[in-house]
Amino acid sequence: MTRLPFHLVAASATFLMTLPAAAVDEVFQTEGPAIHVQTVADGLVHPWAIAFLPDGGMLVTERPGNLRHVTAEGEVSAPIQGVPEVDARDQGGLLDVVLDPDFEQNRLVYLSYAEAGDGGNSTAVAHGTLSEDASALSEVEVIFRQQPKLPSTMHFGSRLVFDGEGHLFVTLGERFDERFRGQAQDLDSHLGKIVRINPDGSVPEDNPFVGREGALPEIWSYGHRNIQAAAINPETGVLWEIEHGPKGGDELNIVEPGENYGWPVVSLGVNYDGTPVGEGLRHAEGMVDPVHSWTPVIAPSGMIFYQGDAFPEWQGDLFVGGLASQALVRLELEGNEVAGEERLLESLGLRMRDVAEGPGGAIYVATDEDNGEILRIEPADETQTGAN
Repeated sequence: MTRLPFHLVAASATFLMTLPAAAVDEVFQTEGPAIHVQTVADGLVHPWAIAFLPDGGMLVTERPGNLRHVTAEGEVSAPIQGVPEVDARDQGGLLDVVLDPDFEQNRLVYLSYAEAGDGGNSTAVAHGTLSEDASALSEVEVIFRQQPKLPSTMHFGSRLVFDGEGHLFVTLGERFDERFRGQAQDLDSHLGKIVRINPDGSVPEDNPFVGREGALPEIWSYGHRNIQAAAINPETGVLWEIEHGPKGGDELNIVEPGENYGWPVVSLGVNYDGTPVGEGLRHAEGMVDPVHSWTPVIAPSGMIFYQGDAFPEWQGDLFVGGLASQALVRLELEGNEVAGEERLLESLGLRMRDVAEGPGGAIYVATDEDNGEILRIEPADETQTGAN
């Protein structure tokens, strides 16, 4: 399925006040509401993920290995203590962060990261208890390690999603290199998989490969390339994911247990040198086709199904961060199909790494830059839009 043709062309924006050079304070016209985009916090080093705390503050990961507390007013803390050591090379480092569904009772925080070890490195997941002043993690425990560890600094995947029923999904890349990316098709390897575990790392009894000889029981789905965007559809309770294609062929998939999503047997893109992926197949029996794709790629990272009241016309839409596209991509949905696409914030020229819904229905975006920012998107008022 090709990307639908209509895109946002942002109106020329006007700075509303004098701010530091990196900061944003602009109004944009969209196909729907006018939006006010403002920097909440800056000075972050390649922020990767945002998790909102009950008080309106945020936990923000920085890929080099720091976890920060950002207050609702935008004050950035010193690094939170107790974070596991990460292998911060190329695409590796400290990646996703999510709160336990019972965070207000147990204060558990989950982190995914690149972990070094015998044979190379791989994605790991740990949890720890956040102190009341948000300055430290204690009782940190690794609950999952991707196997095997390999000599690669690419394709860690690594979004964490709770499913509403007490299970944790972990998306895992196939580590990029042609020498081992074929393991995405092997059920005795975690490469190119989505796994589903309990919060303590144990395996749910109803996972699709439990009891199958030669299969890792935590696997939920397979045949994935590098998933950096994932969220539960609140209408259906089903996991959706968006994964990076190679040169072309970013994929939006609806994830069902036990299904094979094709990589690297099937791809809608080609290798970076222009050669076919495998035999050049775009479809294959027994392998699930994406519901939407992008060529050229957007390089997806982070996604939400918008549910807030701030933008009623966007409720139920899917928002995706775009790295290569340097845009926040909005998808209009009709059931399980994409009915339209709009690209927001392109004129800023920033890599959009994560997107989150915050207090009051505002949309927040983390920019993947040396001087990374957290941007807040709210409805523009009549004064800002020049309305009478």
